[in-house]
Amino acid sequence: MDDMDLVTVASGYMERARAPYSHFKVGAALLCSDGTVFGGCNVENASYGATMCAERCAASTAVAEGKTEFVKIAVVGGHYGIIKDFTAPCGICRQFLSELCGAEFEVLLYDGENIKKKTLGELLPDSFSLEKEYDND
Repeated sequence: MDDMDLVTVASGYMERARAPYSHFKVGAALLCSDGTVFGGCNVENASYGATMCAERCAASTAVAEGKTEFVKIAVVGGHYGIIKDFTAPCGICRQFLSELCGAEFEVLLYDGENIKKKTLGELLPDSFSLEKEYDND
């Protein structure tokens, strides 16, 4: 699956988003190492902390289906589902993905015309990880 195909899948999931409060719809498509793709959309809730982001939705579904190796994710978004600019994962999603995917994991951002490629390490430098050694003194 090429990058534009993955963006197209993410755009389809964006159309399914439930965003009655922000009206900002987001879709994501996560490519696994075996070629399977899992999509997700944001699902807002009046209790904002209960809102599920598209990226975490896609990744959680993949993990629930037994997938553990991921290649890249495409993320698209816009007010009322109209893509006008790049939409990057929020901080929570960046941390969530960093634990599943690592710093070299590719994130595709789409503005309606162009695809911008970033690594998760570029989006979340110096991420928190239990694998790092921390001084407990």
